[in-house]
Amino acid sequence: MKKISDIDPAVLAAVRKGIVIPAMPLALDANRKYSPRYQRALCRYYVDAGAGGLAIGVHSTQFEIRDPDIGLFETVLAEASGFVDSQAKKSGKPFFRIAGACGKTDQAVREAAFAGENGYDACLLSMAAFKDASVDEMIAHCREIAGVMPIFGFYLQPKTGGRLLPYEFWREFAEIENVLGIKMAPFNRYQTLDVVRGVIEAGREDEIVLYTGNDDNIVVDLLTEYRMTIDGEERCVRIVGGLLGHWAVWTQKVVEMLDQIHEIVTPGAPIPQHFLSLNVEVTDCNAVLFDAANEFNGCLPGIHEVLYRQGLIEFTGCLDSKQALSPGQAEEIDRLYRLYPHLADDDFVAANLERWLAD
Repeated sequence: MKKISDIDPAVLAAVRKGIVIPAMPLALDANRKYSPRYQRALCRYYVDAGAGGLAIGVHSTQFEIRDPDIGLFETVLAEASGFVDSQAKKSGKPFFRIAGACGKTDQAVREAAFAGENGYDACLLSMAAFKDASVDEMIAHCREIAGVMPIFGFYLQPKTGGRLLPYEFWREFAEIENVLGIKMAPFNRYQTLDVVRGVIEAGREDEIVLYTGNDDNIVVDLLTEYRMTIDGEERCVRIVGGLLGHWAVWTQKVVEMLDQIHEIVTPGAPIPQHFLSLNVEVTDCNAVLFDAANEFNGCLPGIHEVLYRQGLIEFTGCLDSKQALSPGQAEEIDRLYRLYPHLADDDFVAANLERWLAD
């Protein structure tokens, strides 16, 4: 069993302070075959852009890598971990690796064990396979995985494969000893509050870190302090970082943004007005990249399109050939570039791409 205390202290401190954790896309060639060269380039990009961690084997890495006929789960997780480790050692900065753990308990335990054997620090725990399960059944599952690796809880919105997870679930989840953090992505303020309340009422607000995955509210999530009075005592907690597919693009600018937010919220300084406008700009970008207008059908191709334009991948398609940009989505990405050039890191990528692609 790997415990939170087994994580490198510098890595753990960075996670608790708050870091940028992109959700890793899968690099494919034009034949829809895995491309180690471009996967390595992506890993190098994220490290050099200043991300503090990387999530691999999650939705952005395409769940199909687990299909027996494709058989890429172990290859991608092992190689990506090695690519990240090599680049992070060159940078000299602590780097957090988190792996997706999916499916029913037996599968998730196997995936968590494999991740631990390949240098990962924690697992992001999907509950998508438990759509009809009771709270007790889900908590029992979470405890099993936490007996293998430190875990991040994951509240994923139902529209993209998640399920409603009531306050009672989060209250019990927060009592599991080996819980390191929770990624909140219900795209719903009420449900986000259920998570926050569960953590605070369990008295774990100083131990369990909260990360945003709310793509429609990223900046405000990071600016907000949650305050609740429990037994006459005021307790406070913040969402300190993000674990996002959105942050798989324009990552250097995302790192700059999070650093600026930390400079404001850490001393409790007044929030400048322009951050509220920035929240709207980022939400507009996410609506396009994740294809909100079409029930998120083009979410992965939207991310791929930006990386392809930058030269970081060589193919925009997915393992599932049915996943493609929605009509008009490419033109909408053009609009983002026109309206929000300050959010793109194309110059940074262009200056380093040749090095990242080198053997």
